[in-house]
Amino acid sequence: MNHINQEQIMKQQTTTLMKGSEITIKCLELLGVEVVFAYPGGQAIELHQALSHSSLRVILPRHEQGGAFAAGGYARASGRVGVCMATSGPGATNLVSGIADAYMDSIPTVFITGQVSSSMIGKNVFQETDIIGVTRPIVKHSFLVLDANDIPRVMREAFLIASSGRPGPVVVDIPKNVQQQRVVPDFDAPVALKCYHPEPKLDPAAVPQIKKMIAASRRPCIYAGGGIISAEASAELVRFAEGYHIPVVTTLMGIGAIPDDHPLSLRWLGMHGTVYANYAANECDLLIALGARFDDRVTGNPKSFAVGAKIIHVDIDDSEINKNKAADLGVVANVKEVLAALNESPEPQEYAEWFARIAEWKRKYPMHYREKPDRLQPQYVIETLSKLTNGEAVIVPGVGQHQMWAAQFYNYRHPRQLLTSGGLGAMGFGLPAAMGAKVACPEKTVINIDGDGSFQMNIQELGTLFVEEIPVKMIVLDNQHLGMVAQWEDRFYNHNRGNTVLGRCKGSNGCPDAPCGECSGECAAVSPFYPDFVAIAGGYAVPGKHVFTREELIPALEEMLAAEGPYLLDVHTGYDEHVLPMIPPGGDYTAIIME
Repeated sequence: MNHINQEQIMKQQTTTLMKGSEITIKCLELLGVEVVFAYPGGQAIELHQALSHSSLRVILPRHEQGGAFAAGGYARASGRVGVCMATSGPGATNLVSGIADAYMDSIPTVFITGQVSSSMIGKNVFQETDIIGVTRPIVKHSFLVLDANDIPRVMREAFLIASSGRPGPVVVDIPKNVQQQRVVPDFDAPVALKCYHPEPKLDPAAVPQIKKMIAASRRPCIYAGGGIISAEASAELVRFAEGYHIPVVTTLMGIGAIPDDHPLSLRWLGMHGTVYANYAANECDLLIALGARFDDRVTGNPKSFAVGAKIIHVDIDDSEINKNKAADLGVVANVKEVLAALNESPEPQEYAEWFARIAEWKRKYPMHYREKPDRLQPQYVIETLSKLTNGEAVIVPGVGQHQMWAAQFYNYRHPRQLLTSGGLGAMGFGLPAAMGAKVACPEKTVINIDGDGSFQMNIQELGTLFVEEIPVKMIVLDNQHLGMVAQWEDRFYNHNRGNTVLGRCKGSNGCPDAPCGECSGECAAVSPFYPDFVAIAGGYAVPGKHVFTREELIPALEEMLAAEGPYLLDVHTGYDEHVLPMIPPGGDYTAIIME
């Protein structure tokens, strides 16, 4: 999180009148912010004037949504608060998907919006939108500032709320007249959050209860979620698993909490997770849920999930306990503190029969795909990338089939290595989030793996990469389709295409250059250069290359990785590849589709 330097704040006390906009930016500096993703406008011009005289790095996205996702990517990669700024009305509403994404995945972010003058609020004046009301269901908290004297307190509270307890987004809406108001600021104004208790105390009785339940089990399984990564508790998780000799499944958001190649890792579970992770979570007799929320993509119907298991649920947010799945033991506490207490005196058991069953599931149902040597398959692209980067790159996918393949076939070793829109599943996330991640971690290789549909939703951020010299690498798995929806059409809608084809037919099968879809999906021959992403990238002065064959792939990846600046690969893959395994909607692990 961004920490407040109290001594530094005291040194900033002044008797000089300052504008509210200047106070806002000075607060960001004092709070340790280094980067702001900000787009100007009429009701934010005062803030940008103040930014122009500050020490902050201001990155101008090409769309406010790009800035919102970039702030989220920055926070996901670093663990620090991501900051985004926009003007009122459409500027603010363009942030909504990024705010919702941060809310669903518990990402610490602060969104500062300009607002029309306070005397005009509620009168439907030009570019007025009640952004507080619009975002109320998707923020951790929000502030409408009506007096510049309140700005130091509000900013400190916003950052505290965003980064403490279960992290999340906070909106600070500042009318233009408040930005222009001149006051003598009190940068040491105390926070006033009397009812906010973000760090619940661990009940000392909980630890022996957990140990007792572990001792009584014969088939325990750890179910680790994104809360492990938010709490910086990955090392404690690995020590816990090793100390008690318990296998670990993670959620999509928990990938990297334990290395994929660790002997106790069963990788991730859920709709497209490994078969053996799903079997272990459902056939264990004790499920230890740590910083996870039993979401539907993991459980399917909660009533049919882990039906024979006792459940321990540890979460910092008491609202998650018993929300989706009843717990036999609910522990409201910081998961890092709980694991540290359990690790003080581990009590391992052998569980020989349990591990033998898991080994058989791994042997019988490995994560694999049916290779087609004459095709450039997306799974092969991810596998090859993992080998060339030694599993050390930060991978930022968009949303769709490519997202699942990126999670399945890259070998993750570290937390904050797979940054993905898990809860919201927002297409257009990948490129700007990768941009934010690279700004946060300039020393790391950051790769956006995207689909042609998702990539086009924020393709304009290529311009930001060039102007700001942000060397993000981009791989577009280009199949000319909205692949995940097309997969559902193939599986559950008799292959009927309902507006999921992005290219145009070449004219085969008697289809004279009509828009794809008019032939009910029978014609798969689409133009390999629609759109020409390499040409588009070139228009933004970003180099790139088309890749069509397996033989071309490794040299192209090596060229991309060696490039000093941003670089794009347009990798042309077949549209008929499916993400497997797959638990069908409404089904449970026994209905998993493997072929």
